[in-house]
Amino acid sequence: MTDAPIIEMHGISKQFGQVQANDSVDFTLQRGEIHAIVGENGAGKSTLMKTLYGLYQANAGEIFVNGKRAAIASPRHAMRLGLGMVQQHFTLIPVFTALQNIVLAKEPRTFGVILDYREAEKKITELAMQLGFDVPLNTPVESLPIGTQQHTEILKVLYHGADILIMDEPTAVLAPQEVEGLFNCLRTLKSEGTSLIIITHKLDEVMAIADTVTVMRRGQVVNTCPITDTDSAMLAEMMLGEPVIPSAVTREQSVNATPMLCMENVTLSKSSNIGSGHRWRNVLSNRETGKRLLNEVSLAVFPGEIVGIAGVEGNGQTELVEVLTGLRQIDSGTLTLNGERVAHIPADRHRHGISLNDRIDDNFIIRRHKMRRYCRHGILQRKSIQRAALNAMDKYQIRIGDVSDRIKVLSGGNQQKVVVARELEMNPEVIIAAHPTRGLDIHAAEFVHTRLIHARNRGKAVLLVSSELDELLHLSDRIAVMYDGKIVGIVKPTETDKQELGALMLGLHEAKLETAPATRTLAGENNDH
Repeated sequence: MTDAPIIEMHGISKQFGQVQANDSVDFTLQRGEIHAIVGENGAGKSTLMKTLYGLYQANAGEIFVNGKRAAIASPRHAMRLGLGMVQQHFTLIPVFTALQNIVLAKEPRTFGVILDYREAEKKITELAMQLGFDVPLNTPVESLPIGTQQHTEILKVLYHGADILIMDEPTAVLAPQEVEGLFNCLRTLKSEGTSLIIITHKLDEVMAIADTVTVMRRGQVVNTCPITDTDSAMLAEMMLGEPVIPSAVTREQSVNATPMLCMENVTLSKSSNIGSGHRWRNVLSNRETGKRLLNEVSLAVFPGEIVGIAGVEGNGQTELVEVLTGLRQIDSGTLTLNGERVAHIPADRHRHGISLNDRIDDNFIIRRHKMRRYCRHGILQRKSIQRAALNAMDKYQIRIGDVSDRIKVLSGGNQQKVVVARELEMNPEVIIAAHPTRGLDIHAAEFVHTRLIHARNRGKAVLLVSSELDELLHLSDRIAVMYDGKIVGIVKPTETDKQELGALMLGLHEAKLETAPATRTLAGENNDH
C-alpha cells in the first residue's frame, strides 16, 4: 500500500429537496486497501458512493482519481476511470448467459465486426480460476445460484477494467459459507492491487475484512481510522452518537393450538401465473408443467410465535411469500389463513412497498386511503393524513424533510422504515415480513425486532423471511430452511447454529423435519376455516 491515494473526495455536498444527504464530506481511498463505510440509515454513505460512481452529481466538492481532478458525469465515465460498482440488487440480464452478461458493451470482435467470444471466454476463465470462482459461463444467469450471480457481477466489472471496486451490502443474500468465499476473493483482489470500498451494516464483517473504516452520521464523516484502532462496540457508538444498550424483551409462551396460517403440500410450478386473483385458500389439480418453484411445502404458523424462513435467495422464499399474499396461484395443495388483518412487509420495497414518485404521507396510507379517518365523500383528509404520518415518523424515528416530499428523496433505509411503520400500525393478526431489516441500521433493526416480538407476545402470528442468520436465531421460535423449493429442515434456534443452517441452505444435508407442533396439531382437523 502506497501513501498516494487512488481516490480523494473533498468537500462533497449533495442535497435532495430539504434533505442534506452529504455535507462537506472528505473521503480517501488508498491503493490496495479494503475500506468499509458504515453509518445509520440516511447517514449519506450510499449517496457518497453513487456520487463517486457518477450516478449522482454533487452540489459542491471535488473528486480526484489517481491524483487528477475528475468530473464524473456518468457510470460509463466512472468505468473509463477504472471504477466498478456491484450494487445490492444485481444488474444482470436473466436470459443472457454469464459470459454474455460479462462482455456486454465490451463484446469481443474479429476484424471489428464479427462477434468472437473465444478470446474473452479464455480470459474470463483464467480470471475466475485466479479468484476461486466456479462460474458456468454458458449457462443463463437466471439458472445460477445467487452466490454465482454475484461472482458474475464481480467478473463483469473486472473484465471491464476496474481496479477500484465498490460493493453495496455484498453479503446481504449469501449463506455463511459463501460469505467466507467472498472474503477470500476480496483478499485475493487486494493482494493484486485492487482497491475496494464496502458499504455494509454488519460490523462483525467490517472487523473481519476491512483495513480502514469510515463512520458517517447525518451526512458527515465523524471518524476514519485503521480497523486495528477500533472494535464493533466503538463503531456502533460512533454511528449512533451514543452507547448502544440492547433492550431486553420478554418472550411470552402461547398455547393456542389453531394455526393462523397453514400450508399443506403446496406446489407451484414455474409456469404458474402471477396476479391470477388467488386469495387465501385453493385446492387445485396438480399441473406438472415447468420447474417446481415450491415442491410440496407444508408449514403452519400459530398465534404467539415467530416462524423464520432461512435460505439462500432464489430457493423458493420469494414464491412462498407471493402465494401467501395472493400474487401467485398454487398448482396443488391447501393454503388456509385465519384472520382478516394481514400485514405484508415486502422484500422489494420499490416494486411492492412504496410508490417512489408519490408523497411520503400518501405512501403511509396505501391500502388504507378509503378509511373514514383519511377520506370522506371521496375527498382525502389532508390534515388527518399528515398528522398520522408525522406521528408514525416520530414513533419509528424516520428522518424526513417534510411529509409532502416525494418518498424517493429518502434514503433506502428510511423508505423501508416507512413501509414497516405503515404495516405494523394496522394492528395486524398475521405478519408476513420478508427481509424487514434489510438496509436498516443498528437502532432501526433493533426497533423492528422489538416490534415483531411484541406482536408475537400479543398473540400475533409472524412469518419472518430473512437472509440474516443472526436475526433468525434471535427472533424465531422455529426456523424452516428452504432449498430448491422444498423445506429441508425445521429446527429450533436453541438446538442449531449458523454452520448447520448454512449447510441446510446449500443443500448439503437434510435435517429431520419437525413434526410438532404443526403436523400433530393439524392431524385429523378440517382446515377449511
